[in-house]
Amino acid sequence: MASVLVIYGVPKDPAHFDDYYHRIHVPLAAKIPNLKGVTLSTGPVAALAGEAAHLVARLDFADMATLQASMGSAEGQATAGDLANFASGGARILAFDDQAIA
Repeated sequence: MASVLVIYGVPKDPAHFDDYYHRIHVPLAAKIPNLKGVTLSTGPVAALAGEAAHLVARLDFADMATLQASMGSAEGQATAGDLANFASGGARILAFDDQAIA
């Protein structure tokens, strides 16, 4: 499996972020082709090291080739382009292959 991990910084207006994210962005992301699943953090995101975060999202795909093709699709590009509409605290986006070790 391969995943995209999005770490959203603390926004200027958390209520606006939360409303927009769940009402507009999540349905937009759900249209990304070949998306196997989405996991969202709940409650506060504790910073054990580094900067605090407001929300963490993980999008799962079958493999890295599928992830790259899906994120490059029109739906993937629309989802990425939507970040400017609500992520005032910034977003760090990482892509990686997964390996279960336990």
